Formats: sequence, structure tokens, C-alpha cells
Amino acid sequence: MNEERKIAVEEVDRVDPPKKVRVDDTVDAALAQEKAAETGESAYENASEKLERKKDYLAGFLAQKPEPEPKASSGGELYDAIIETLKSIYDPEIPVNIYDLGLIYGVDVTDDGHAVVTMTLTTPHCPVAESMPGEIELQVGSVPGVGHAEVELVWDPPWDPGKMSDDAKLELGML
Repeated sequence: MNEERKIAVEEVDRVDPPKKVRVDDTVDAALAQEKAAETGESAYENASEKLERKKDYLAGFLAQKPEPEPKASSGGELYDAIIETLKSIYDPEIPVNIYDLGLIYGVDVTDDGHAVVTMTLTTPHCPVAESMPGEIELQVGSVPGVGHAEVELVWDPPWDPGKMSDDAKLELGML
């Protein structure tokens, strides 16, 4: 315990940068050491072979071209046209369109042009409860590319003002 520790200082002109090691190389080196211990050979005889760059596994992935987006999927042209149509339909009692009011819960479009709009109304006793779904069905059915339109009126989850977009809240002075 009473031994003094001495620190040796050595001055150098240049230091070689450390070798870059890949995880695969370290795993291969560990396996080579185990094999060498079993056979009694040197583990580093073929070290240059291990350090050669192997084919990049991402090359095939990066060379792939993205598949074209189906025209009916979310973000497709037909979907966007239906959303624009829904934004042109206004609630007769509130000066905001039904999409920004949060009355539209979902729009599903198939590749063959079948559109299903899932929506609700502000209350089950809404004065336009009978006419609004029919109007939406006609408007969505008139979008070019839509072969058949269907409106599903749901009450769960119930509508509340939290479903409105920020634009609708600003329009109504709620923001």
C-alpha cells in the first residue's frame, strides 16, 4: 500500500488513428479466436480477409423504386377530391363546413371508386338529421371517379367541440 505510483510521460511526434472496426468484424474475430483455441492455430492469419468491405446489405433496398400510391388511398387524388367536396358542405346552423366541424370521422375509398363516409351530427336531434346524410351522399357521389357513395351515420363517439379544427374554432371565436 505504501508503494508510490510513478507516471511516465512520453513525448511523441504523431499518433496513428485507431482502426475502424465493424461489429461483424468483432464477432468474426471472437469466433476465430474460439476456433483457434480449439485447433491450436493463430486467430489472425486471415485478418485482411475479415477487414475487407463486404457487400452493403442496404444496396438492394436503396435501389428499389417506391410503388406508386393507389389513387384511392389516403392522400390520393380521389381521396383529396372527396375531402374538398366535404369541405364545401356547410352546417345550416353553424357557419363552418362539416369537415372542419369534426363531423366526418372517416373516409374510405376502394380502388374501384366505392366511397364510404363515416360521420356524426352535433346532436341526435339535429334538424338536418334526415337530410344531411343524403346531401353528403349526393355530393360525394358526384365527385369524378366515385362510382358509388355511402354515408354511415354513427353516434359513438359522440361529437363535442374538441373535434373541431383550429380554423373552425377561430371562425366561431372559440380560440
